[in-house]
Amino acid sequence: MAIVELKVPSPGESITEVTIARWLKKTGDVVEKDEALAEIDSDKATLTLNAEDSGKIEVLAAEGDTVKVGQVVVKIDNSFKPDVKAKTENKVEGKAEGKTEAKKEVAAPVSTDKSTTYASGTPSVAASKIMSENGVKSSQINGSGKDGRITKQDVLAALSNGLPNVQEVLSNSWKGGRDKDRQKMSALRKTVAKRLVAVKNETAMLTTFNEIDMSGIYAIRAKYKDKFKEVYGTNIGFMSFFTKAVCEALYHFPAVNGMIDGEELVYNKYCDVGIAVSAPKGLMVPVLRNAELMSLAQIEAGIKELAIKARDGKLTIDEMNGGTFTITNGGVFGSMMSTPIINPPQSAILGMHNVVDRPMAINGKVEIRPMMYVALSYDHRIIDGRESVGFLVKVKEMLENPTRILFGGKNPEEVLLGL
Repeated sequence: MAIVELKVPSPGESITEVTIARWLKKTGDVVEKDEALAEIDSDKATLTLNAEDSGKIEVLAAEGDTVKVGQVVVKIDNSFKPDVKAKTENKVEGKAEGKTEAKKEVAAPVSTDKSTTYASGTPSVAASKIMSENGVKSSQINGSGKDGRITKQDVLAALSNGLPNVQEVLSNSWKGGRDKDRQKMSALRKTVAKRLVAVKNETAMLTTFNEIDMSGIYAIRAKYKDKFKEVYGTNIGFMSFFTKAVCEALYHFPAVNGMIDGEELVYNKYCDVGIAVSAPKGLMVPVLRNAELMSLAQIEAGIKELAIKARDGKLTIDEMNGGTFTITNGGVFGSMMSTPIINPPQSAILGMHNVVDRPMAINGKVEIRPMMYVALSYDHRIIDGRESVGFLVKVKEMLENPTRILFGGKNPEEVLLGL
């Protein structure tokens, strides 16, 4: 018999403590090598603790405990090996019973049986919102998404098929009483809170606004969306257009792509664009490296890959460090206008919002156009008003005339004439 001690890995430089967010296995379970045992929160990211050997485990820390990097949190007795035969039989039995159990799940509270994946029972962002609003717990829902993840459709189906007190929950989410729910802040949330307060206190933050007529982008998407998906296997969204427009505008207004380092101003000669994405653990900002060199298809594919990693809690520290500029899209949640907060040490952030059909004066006539408000929050210590306004106007010009993106912000006719 040999005991393998599993220590807490380091999520990154300068991080000395982490929090045990959730155990995926319990003492006495027999696991396989590389199987996920726990989710660990640091002040920068969430990572998974995996078994270094097969065997029976002994858990040495509780959920919510703060532990040191390098501390032993699990012991594995590798004299115990997973029963391959039993595991195979369980899989076959599960498949055989799946068809008969499907009808039961519709009419009754769902089974508490969980799959062995770390994603099992974890709701998507949309599902989590509905569950929170309706007082539904993960244990009441069977996830049909990838690796057992709970989807929005799973929650809606369960609500419409007989969860306890559903009608009462739907008619009035407040139940009266004087109860409180006190929860410990995660390491990630505490760090986010400190950074946001620091930004407000340590920068001269200001926000400027503009509006964009999205008709040109709508026309391109309507004309080429099917062909684009056929060729590249992904949809064409707004974010790729905005990212390309931002990169071009940053070239013309380098201060917006800069930052303050002590008593020096640093102007980045590349565009590492952070894309804010909503994840189960909170807002994450993974970075597209050298976005100025990417095509629209590469940007779409990159954003999709990073968003999936954020959803599954697989983003690494390196994938979130080092951005030079950030784009955040509150429009996906219905926001009409906001003042986004700078992501330090960057000096600016662009906020996108929802698109609304509004009457606009076009060549002396009133036309209904799809309009979006955009906001640029910036550090006035490094970026002047002229630069901030000019940057936002440049972004507006290129998005309203998307072909400008290909010609350095100029019209094709201007390039042809050498103007």
